[in-house]
Amino acid sequence: MNRSRFVGLALLAFGLVFLSFVVRGTTRLLAPYELAVALSAPILFVAAGLLAVLVVLATLDVTGVRELE
Repeated sequence: MNRSRFVGLALLAFGLVFLSFVVRGTTRLLAPYELAVALSAPILFVAAGLLAVLVVLATLDVTGVRELE
């Protein structure tokens, strides 16, 4: 993976976190809180998983095990 793809994925992850909050907030205006959480939670879990993978890749790069190109 090259560094520009890594940065793109990091921006995607933060965009998904932002989208999760937007979905929760706008859904909350029209539906109950439980439904708003149920709709925004999968987006937030995908973002958290992507961030976890990126942290592992960054750690591997810093330690020299697997370098980013």
